[in-house]
Amino acid sequence: MRFTISIRAAQDGWSVQGDTLENGMMFLSGAEAEIAARSLAQRYSDVGQPTEIEVFLRDGNLAGRYVSAPDLEAPNTA
Repeated sequence: MRFTISIRAAQDGWSVQGDTLENGMMFLSGAEAEIAARSLAQRYSDVGQPTEIEVFLRDGNLAGRYVSAPDLEAPNTA
């Protein structure tokens, strides 16, 4: 199973939502939101969980996807 994290425009900035986030995170800039999403995806990847980040433009269109895949040769610390 792959987790999904999405970055979307919000009224006063950008939101980061995810399968495992009970409450989303809010950021003033898209860059801050992307840094937080990539950091979260890396933490999931470090424990063997593949994660996809979806980045949406202000108009709602998908701008891009990033996949954070676990390093299969690294020991699993989960």
